Amino acid sequence: MIVADALTKDYGDKRAVDALSFTVRPGLVTGFLGPNGSGKSTTMRLILGLDAPTSGRVIVNGKPYREHPAPLHEVGALLEARSVHTGRSAYNHLVALAQTHGIAKSRVNDLIDLVGLRDVARKRAGQFSLGMGQRLGIASALLGDPDTIILDEPVNGLDPEGIHWIRNLLKGLAAEGRTVFVSSHLMSEMALTAEHLIVIGRGRLIADTSVDHFIDMASAKRVRVRTPEADRLHLLLGPERAILGPEPDVLDVHGLSTQQVGELAFRNAVPIYELTPQQASLEEAFMNLTAGAVEFETALGSTRAEIAA
Repeated sequence: MIVADALTKDYGDKRAVDALSFTVRPGLVTGFLGPNGSGKSTTMRLILGLDAPTSGRVIVNGKPYREHPAPLHEVGALLEARSVHTGRSAYNHLVALAQTHGIAKSRVNDLIDLVGLRDVARKRAGQFSLGMGQRLGIASALLGDPDTIILDEPVNGLDPEGIHWIRNLLKGLAAEGRTVFVSSHLMSEMALTAEHLIVIGRGRLIADTSVDHFIDMASAKRVRVRTPEADRLHLLLGPERAILGPEPDVLDVHGLSTQQVGELAFRNAVPIYELTPQQASLEEAFMNLTAGAVEFETALGSTRAEIAA
């Protein structure tokens, strides 16, 4: 479990993290989202003791990361896939880590197989593609069989098969009761992988909730209606609420629930063939709820240069 309490970090006169409090619980994949410059990377560094907070504190599995006598057994982390000795093979990189933590070589072999690097295990890490480097970084994070896993952009450079693999791996680790904390800018992947979200902007907490509730918060009431009397229902609802779609029997209704539309249709004897609530995607919800926390915008200020750090 990760617990941040009023976590604050200043770099000179710039506040990167501002009184941030949240809890990452075991048994769930928790996504960590935020616009560019939101403080996600700084927060992860604070969790791992790589930076000291200006004020507040963060504990992992009951104590600050630096106080764990065998941290690799408590927390496995991937912040930068390229942070390996480029002259070492994947196997020797893992063996070196294992030997400093009293981990058997058999664990190294098991992880090489798990992450799919058996064919290149003796190849120098400096020759690895980004995707292969990601797999090696994930193997390093899992080497000590930790209860808490922290991964920053773990799907970068992975092909579709690799993305599917990491998605199932993360869900499997959470199902074992581990704490899984993942930062990603790929909203479609977070929608498929994460169950809970922590969203920050300008160093402050925006949301700490389930994926479903996060999307609900950002979704305006919208209903897709299919009826053979679309024109009549359109008149009943009014043009400010109902838009005729390209299909002659479909209406897009805004600002009303399915119940409200259904009751209006019933009272006016309008037959309904379909009444479906429309939800925003996770990406749309993210864009809506973080609109005021974007550090970089285009010249028009209407779209973002990036949606995540």
